[in-house]
Amino acid sequence: MFRFFENLVDPYVNYPETDTPPRKLWPFIWEYCQPFKKLFAVTGVITMFVAMIEIWLIAYLGRLVDVLSSADRATFWQDYGTEMLLIGAFLLLLRPALQLIDVGLLNNAILPNFGTLVRWRAHSHVLRQSVGWFENDFAGRIANRIMQTPPAAGEAIFQVFDAMAFSVAYVIGALILLSGSDPRLMIPMLIWLALYGALVRWTVTRVGPASQRASDARSAVTGRVVDAYTNIHSVKMFAHSSSEKDYAREAIEHSRVTFQEEMRIFTKMDVALVFINGFLIVSVVGWSIWLWAGGTATVGVVAAASALVLRLNAMTGWIMWALSSFFRNLGVVAEGMETIAQPIKLVDQPKADVLEMKDGLIEIENLSHHYGRGFGGLDRVTLTIQPGEKVGLVGRSGAGKSTLVKLLLRFYDPETGSIRIDGQDVTKVTQDSLRRHIGMVQQDSSLLHRSVMDNIRYGRPEATDDEVYEAARRAEAHEFIGDLADPEGRTGYAAQVGERGVKLSGGQRQRIALARVILKDAPILILDEATSALDSEVEAAIQDTLYGMMEGKTVIAIAHRLSTIARMDRILVIDDGHIVEEGAHNALLAKRGLYARFWDRQSGGFIDTTEAAE
Repeated sequence: MFRFFENLVDPYVNYPETDTPPRKLWPFIWEYCQPFKKLFAVTGVITMFVAMIEIWLIAYLGRLVDVLSSADRATFWQDYGTEMLLIGAFLLLLRPALQLIDVGLLNNAILPNFGTLVRWRAHSHVLRQSVGWFENDFAGRIANRIMQTPPAAGEAIFQVFDAMAFSVAYVIGALILLSGSDPRLMIPMLIWLALYGALVRWTVTRVGPASQRASDARSAVTGRVVDAYTNIHSVKMFAHSSSEKDYAREAIEHSRVTFQEEMRIFTKMDVALVFINGFLIVSVVGWSIWLWAGGTATVGVVAAASALVLRLNAMTGWIMWALSSFFRNLGVVAEGMETIAQPIKLVDQPKADVLEMKDGLIEIENLSHHYGRGFGGLDRVTLTIQPGEKVGLVGRSGAGKSTLVKLLLRFYDPETGSIRIDGQDVTKVTQDSLRRHIGMVQQDSSLLHRSVMDNIRYGRPEATDDEVYEAARRAEAHEFIGDLADPEGRTGYAAQVGERGVKLSGGQRQRIALARVILKDAPILILDEATSALDSEVEAAIQDTLYGMMEGKTVIAIAHRLSTIARMDRILVIDDGHIVEEGAHNALLAKRGLYARFWDRQSGGFIDTTEAAE
């Protein structure tokens, strides 16, 4: 039974991805609602039927009071027995069945699947954002919005049917019931409805913005806390636990203040609600008694009117809270939209081709990129790297080396100029096909919080276990992997490495990252300080492996330790965004230029990156 409802909508159904999702609240929510449209329509009808049954029961209570007041006890069952049995059967069989359908649609078909659909599509959209987009925000805040927006959207949809549709049908039914008893009873009901509507309007116009402020404050707390946890080594090393607590407390206090402001609205709402509900009870019940005393209403009318307003009195708090919850959740969704609805700016061109790798020729022409600042980065760089050529990049920090690599990987689009691989502009091929043909080992090689096997196989998911083991051996990692164990008792290649590989030493992380790239076996290889985290003995052992990896590949290697690139075919010296020297190691030393000064001043093979140009 549950599976029937749960399988009515597939939250992972294929959908047309868009680079520019709606930036307004209702179009944003409506886009996610498309797979649920028919289900919403059926649920709305069922919900209204359930509400009408509640009104009908109150009306029938009035009839029952009148029947019991006038019926002959001796012949009651003979006169009304069939009616009582039918009513009993309805209450025991048909009403529960209808209620089952109603709650099944709400609780099992809509609520779990709608939240899942929103989370899945939001995550898919965020994953398509560029590296630069992620660099401009807290990972914790992004994750928090991905996590809190779907349940808020699901809860808002739930309230539409569970409270709002039910309450609208209930109020309409109540007015019909009172008008059928005596049209004059509608007057106090309509006055109450106007007061109640004014209170609802006052509440929701304040709850939405207050809730959005509170939600944004909670996200800020998450961002600061996760930032501290992610960098816990730095926090401990610099003994900044106290300052981190103060930094978090500032955000936590702001979150508390915004939440207090939100709760003040509900307190005022509750007090006002008690007052107007008191008016409803006194006016409707009092008027019905006055009508009875005048002989124009029966006891059943008084009973039905009393039951109705008492039921409304009980419901109004729930309805008001549901409405407030609805708009509060909309505030959370609106805050989440600040992340989820941001357009994808770095996109594949329409009908972009798949990169066809032939030789590995890289042509860079008049390339400039300053990150929108007008300075830094690269400035009008022209360069050709022949197929299979090994090129080293040298320069001070900020000279533009990493910018060149990021543009080659298309983490950013160049402001001017172009990069071509085998004659194909990297901005005109699909990003995935481009990056599949490039392997990269970075200075700070972060690992996924998964097993060692999963991390190495990330380079080529279809690889066999034996191929993973061989890649680990070539990276001098197989031996230490066998000794790994995690707190859950998993060992070797099954051991989990912790967030960003925190359970491993820097050298171990680097060797696993190297094994991952060895397994990928891409025709273009980028090494960004690939051996910087290794001790001299391991580095010496891996150097031969690295040069073996380079055979037949086009290689770009960034290094401050000049000894690691001395054997490159060509070395480029980049300074202030320009290529100022190029040539083989010995030729550059003979020029006695910037490279030679780097070589002379390095200590242990590292560049003195603070040395100023002469």
